[in-house]
Amino acid sequence: MDVKLANRLEELKKEDFIWIIYIAIIILSLYSNVVERDYLITKNEISKNKYRLFNIIIFSVLVLIYIYFTKSSYDSYQEAKLENDNDIKYHYLAFLAALLTLLGGIIFLYIVLNDENISVEIAF
Repeated sequence: MDVKLANRLEELKKEDFIWIIYIAIIILSLYSNVVERDYLITKNEISKNKYRLFNIIIFSVLVLIYIYFTKSSYDSYQEAKLENDNDIKYHYLAFLAALLTLLGGIIFLYIVLNDENISVEIAF
């Protein structure tokens, strides 16, 4: 089997696992909305703290995933440059998009870590 094909298939296996993590994040996000709703209605401090904790977990995991995709895109871009790939532009744009997504994730994580009053609604 071609090395490039084998690498691509290995990447797909990793992405399959990441999709499972995304499903878990979506379920946790749905539950987080229930907890946030309880806090907004009752002003229950326990619900507020749970909501903040869930968001910290969610965005921490997302930042780790975004780091993985950014690194993977960068490696792909570097490889394309070495191989004189005709699609270097697309590899670069994929890397740029992954990098911007990572930056957005870091900003959201910063917000959930520091917004103790839950004054900003955020979603991934």
